[in-house]
Amino acid sequence: MKRLGSMVFAMTVGAGLLTGPLFGEQDAPRKLVAPVRGEAAIELTAPDTRVVGNNVVTTMRMKNIASGPIAGLRIEENWFDRSRNPVPGDVYRHPRPWPVGEVIEVKLTTPRKAGMGDNRYNFSHANGAIKTTVVKKLDLPKPVK
Repeated sequence: MKRLGSMVFAMTVGAGLLTGPLFGEQDAPRKLVAPVRGEAAIELTAPDTRVVGNNVVTTMRMKNIASGPIAGLRIEENWFDRSRNPVPGDVYRHPRPWPVGEVIEVKLTTPRKAGMGDNRYNFSHANGAIKTTVVKKLDLPKPVK
């Protein structure tokens, strides 16, 4: 019985070795880079706020200029009416760590209400605050064909 079990094990290992190269080699493992801790720096264009139908849409482009990727980027847009009472706004959360040098475009959509006055933005990430610098222009990368 021991001999039968050893023979089945040897055949299984041999079959695994033979089929391995048929499926190709695995890609090299991705290099993990630690995200920024504490204050991170970004550049952004001046927010472009427009009324589109029944919504107020704010668009801005941002570039990560921190020393490492930014994990858990979160942008909160807070609106206020003319009496300084808060009006609900939109929240954006980036779905993955944001690499250094990458430019992204963010759209925040808020339902339009009568009496909406000014708005404020709160930038944060999973490991701290974000320092923003407004620049005139940021170009999005060209799509790969």
